[in-house]
Amino acid sequence: MRWSSVEEQQPRLASVGRQRLIGPGVVLVATIRRDGTPRLSPVEPFVLDGELWLSMMPASLKAADLDRDPRVLVHSVITSRDGAEGEFKVRGVARSEPDLGVQERYAAAVGPALGWSPTPGSFRLFAVDVADISVIRYDSATGDQFVTRWPSGGEFVRRGTSATTLGPPSPTQDLLGGPGR
Repeated sequence: MRWSSVEEQQPRLASVGRQRLIGPGVVLVATIRRDGTPRLSPVEPFVLDGELWLSMMPASLKAADLDRDPRVLVHSVITSRDGAEGEFKVRGVARSEPDLGVQERYAAAVGPALGWSPTPGSFRLFAVDVADISVIRYDSATGDQFVTRWPSGGEFVRRGTSATTLGPPSPTQDLLGGPGR
């Protein structure tokens, strides 16, 4: 599904995604290398025309990975050890966008927003078709892990039982808080 579908169906989740995934200006993207092992790379995400876009250098290995196997995991950056800021993960399929008109709109929008101006035709552009979103955060005081999976997994909490151990998932609701979750 398109990013705009997430915004329409789960505005609260999309808001957290814009804050955690798009806001920092860089994400980690996991692709599958030719030998089947994972490749982890930083990429600048951007939302335009209802799509979550990833742009890459044309000869980058991550772009070659996506040409070969379009499955992708887009993961928010983590900047602290305690996990309180949470993780935002998008699993999906990357679709290459060679259309120069789309690349021109992207280049015109990304320049002012991210501070660089790509030349249409000189970069690879991929739209992420969202299959699944996970939000995971930790409470450093209790050791509890709070998980939201959409659309398939619901919400649950795993209570911390020690510094390195979590209990079984216990269903819960409204971990993101507020209406329209």
